[in-house]
Amino acid sequence: MEMKNVEILLVEDNPGDVGLTKEAFSESKLKNTLIIVTDGVEATEYLHKEGKYSNATTPDLILLDLNLPKKDGREVLEDIKNDPDLKTIPVVVLTTSDADEDVVESYENHANCYIRKPVDFEKFIEVVQTIESFWFSIVRLPK
Repeated sequence: MEMKNVEILLVEDNPGDVGLTKEAFSESKLKNTLIIVTDGVEATEYLHKEGKYSNATTPDLILLDLNLPKKDGREVLEDIKNDPDLKTIPVVVLTTSDADEDVVESYENHANCYIRKPVDFEKFIEVVQTIESFWFSIVRLPK
């Protein structure tokens, strides 16, 4: 049985974190496509297939930073989970924020999990690979 290509939307404005995430997924055993958008407005346009994203595919998983330019990640999460066409896409909040109110608000807006980004390079790679392993090897996602 051939493995399906997994599409992951990374919503991240920090070029260093984008690079680390790319590296972690490039070492993956799964076939994956990492789509990168760098602000909340671009994320919304991608997910709604607007403008230059009219031919976008629907991702299998969204990795969402909270602190984004133009449109905050908290608003993006709320938009995703209030949209009947998008709400079943798992959203992993992957952020530097350790604030209790961000954790609570993310879960109140139906984030599937909340992970604080490790500062350490090796730990960051490990976290990204664990996310991938969990969501695509253990969990059964809707088609």
